[in-house]
Amino acid sequence: MTSLIPSFGNIAFTMLFFVIALSIIVAIHEYGHYIVGRWSGIHAEVFSIGFGKVIWSRTDKHGTVWQIAALPFGGYVKFLGDAKAASVGADADMDDVVAAAERRSSEAGAARNFSERNTMLGAPLWARSATVAAGPVFNFILSFFVFAGILMFQGQPITPLTVSALPAFPDAIEQQLQEGDRVLKVEGVALNYPDGFMAAVADVPSQPSVEYTVERGGERMTVLGPQPQPAYVQAITPRSAADDADLKIGDVIVSMNGTPVYQFNDMIEVVNETREQPISLVVWRDGESFESTLTPRLTAIPQEDGSMRDEPKLGIGTGGLFFEPATGAVGIGEAMKLAIQQVWFIIKQSINGLKQMIIGNINTCNLSGPVGIAETSGSMASQGAVSFISFIAVLSTAVGLLNLFPIPILDGGHLVFHAYEAVTGKMPSDGALRLLMAIGIALIGALMLFAIGNDLLFCP
Repeated sequence: MTSLIPSFGNIAFTMLFFVIALSIIVAIHEYGHYIVGRWSGIHAEVFSIGFGKVIWSRTDKHGTVWQIAALPFGGYVKFLGDAKAASVGADADMDDVVAAAERRSSEAGAARNFSERNTMLGAPLWARSATVAAGPVFNFILSFFVFAGILMFQGQPITPLTVSALPAFPDAIEQQLQEGDRVLKVEGVALNYPDGFMAAVADVPSQPSVEYTVERGGERMTVLGPQPQPAYVQAITPRSAADDADLKIGDVIVSMNGTPVYQFNDMIEVVNETREQPISLVVWRDGESFESTLTPRLTAIPQEDGSMRDEPKLGIGTGGLFFEPATGAVGIGEAMKLAIQQVWFIIKQSINGLKQMIIGNINTCNLSGPVGIAETSGSMASQGAVSFISFIAVLSTAVGLLNLFPIPILDGGHLVFHAYEAVTGKMPSDGALRLLMAIGIALIGALMLFAIGNDLLFCP
């Protein structure tokens, strides 16, 4: 499946995939709260996907109402006795809460007896903390399983590299490689993938075609083929210059500013020279050439010293193998290891990116709001099912991390309140709680307005 939507420009389809991505992430997050709360003995009254008018609901045998509401931009779990958003404080009269719960249980005919420990406020501190932390943790778990599943589904290239499928190229580029070829060398240098790949292609001359040593039908031969890293579009970064120019996966960049380009490094050189100035392109697509113009955008790029720096980028994903390699199975253990590394990498890069924005090394346009996330959802869906599912995993990790920030109204803020209770032996006072909650709401509101401003006004 090369595309999940007929047109990324269609707002309805963009919103559809944004809602799908958000609903999955929210459902997993809230289910983490719900299931750990239930395991801890805390009764959940409502599990809702969306807000506002309820369009579907049912009550399960545990007395929890499962519902879908009309506004699908979030969700929540309502625990018994959860009188405040932070699940702390003691405004609710516990006897009234328990009596009301028993009355509702009796009216429903359920054989469940509630006690103070079944409420959020009356549960032990460890149970409340575990319930709060479970939401972000389940987001990380979702990402882990998605990354591991994709690795096991796609596999990893076998050694030596074996051609499984070949894309089309312009006639000026000689293409003598065939499916089933075992690629041994390029321009006489062993093409060991992935460890020796970059060393092998580093000194390949910039020309339309290069020599490959292959094994075909048990015989070694030399054939011509495209550059190992050609000017071939393998992915499009959402909300990038390439995305705005309507470039497509499978396009071949023929020239930039009138200069022929044959390999990925040629494109990098042109962009580094022009910086943020418009670049005219000649693009080959499905046997025909056309002209386009795009302007590189500053993008935060990690540096060797751990910092980040804004560099001009087109948003064209290329530079890897131009052909689809034959793959072998990835073991469960290896897939789990690589999935953990991927989740941890996203967490580290997210924290580092925020730090670099605060200290001014990169611009704040790297922060996207709901509009940017919606556009990215549609764009990734247009690139195929695997891209869209991978995006959900990345976004799930980001949502889990954000919720752990120590800001009141977020899960991390709740955990700070619980830590205070663990140290002092008492909950925060009502006055302090109200003040902190107001500050938290103001911070999140300001951040949301700033991100939306980036999406619509400052960084379109």
